[in-house]
Amino acid sequence: MTLYFKYMRLLLKAQMQYRASFILLAVGQCLTPFTVFAGLYFMFERFGQIKGWDFYEVMLCFAITHMAFSITECFARGFDMFSSLVVNGDFDRLLVRPRGTIIQVLGSRFEFSRVGRLFLGTAVLIWTIVKLDTDWTFLKALTLVLMLACGIIIFTGIFILSASISFWTVQGLEIANIFTDGGREMSQYPLDIYHIRIQQFFTFIIPFGCANYLPLQYILDRQDNPWYALTPLAGLMFLAPCLLIWRTGVRRYRSTGS
Repeated sequence: MTLYFKYMRLLLKAQMQYRASFILLAVGQCLTPFTVFAGLYFMFERFGQIKGWDFYEVMLCFAITHMAFSITECFARGFDMFSSLVVNGDFDRLLVRPRGTIIQVLGSRFEFSRVGRLFLGTAVLIWTIVKLDTDWTFLKALTLVLMLACGIIIFTGIFILSASISFWTVQGLEIANIFTDGGREMSQYPLDIYHIRIQQFFTFIIPFGCANYLPLQYILDRQDNPWYALTPLAGLMFLAPCLLIWRTGVRRYRSTGS
């Protein structure tokens, strides 16, 4: 991890050399989800609720999802851009270095300007916590932290899976965006507003439901079972096969010869 933090420090210094550009990028990253937030606000202003979920309950999903996605984009962006390393043959250099490929790819790229999206998500989360009519306990606060951690793990796992595709196809596939950008847009709402098949897929295959919908039931007192508070731990179970697929891809990697 010492090497990872050195990568982080060097890339932060490089990006801060152009501070005006960095600030403008951060503001732009803040405004992008703000338009989605504004759309949700006006929708609830018009209709009041969605299948029994009110505005602040949905905003809790929105805040956790966008915070998790922004943190993942900031610190796991290397996997999102991994296909270029394979195409250019630069992944060969990573293989001959005495460090694991996971750490090297993670440290190859950071997008610190994503702090703008994180700032908006944090502001919405604080506002929502103040407005929600629920009695906060230590377990509920811990559940909220686990929801955020689970979201980060799931998005990171999806980035790793999409990067692993490059070992078989050389180029990354745009279909992976269905589960990154699409997963972000879908998981900002409670899962039960969707068709039952979608609920099952995003609970048992890609467990976004374990990152927001199921623990949200406990936080909002819709379920008394404390096991709902621990469902975000399913994110660790999702990451394990993602890392296994990555290791399989690394073992069968053949250089492009670039």
